[in-house]
Amino acid sequence: MSMHGTETDQSYARAGFGARAHRGSRPAIVVVDLTNGFTDPSLPTGADLSSVVAATGQLIGAGRSADVPVLFTTIAYTPAELSGGAVAWLRKAPGMASLREGSSAVALDARLPVGPSDHLITKKGASAFFGTGLGALLSGLRVDTVLICGATTSGCVRASAVDAVQSGFDVLVPRQCVGDRADGPHQANLFDIHAKYGDVIELDDALGYLGSLAAAVSV
Repeated sequence: MSMHGTETDQSYARAGFGARAHRGSRPAIVVVDLTNGFTDPSLPTGADLSSVVAATGQLIGAGRSADVPVLFTTIAYTPAELSGGAVAWLRKAPGMASLREGSSAVALDARLPVGPSDHLITKKGASAFFGTGLGALLSGLRVDTVLICGATTSGCVRASAVDAVQSGFDVLVPRQCVGDRADGPHQANLFDIHAKYGDVIELDDALGYLGSLAAAVSV
């Protein structure tokens, strides 16, 4: 996957980046922050991520057939966390203070096919792993590979991909299943994720991967 010039690609290759990520036999789908606060363009932190939501729904459908666990995350702050500058991230990104616990902004986008056996994790920072039980939950489910979807590519998706690989999981990011507010940060972070933390793959590739697992389950 080349998003930059030949000189950049050669420099990264010389440094030893970009090896192919392993595709394990026990993946999970982690959907990062596809909540109204990020997918509703009428909200301060939102953007039109309709295509990302649709692609993620397609991926989840394929995962169901393969008995792949699905885990959703949301960012939600309590009144105490919103007062007195208690959360350092909110001092840097005060717009995130609109993600109040109990508000419609922190609810999962209703277009997502959320099932009764899916997990929901509330986080306070960018990474789905930081300060949450996600790593322990994935380990308990004996997951070896995570397919990361969601928003935003340059923020919570990238942070989650970094922490996922640092937590011992192989990382796959279907490009149609992640989005951002602007194309520049989106493309730059896809490049970095693919070079250093996981494989940025096409949705069809991800669907094929899950389809092969579903076929094995049905045998």
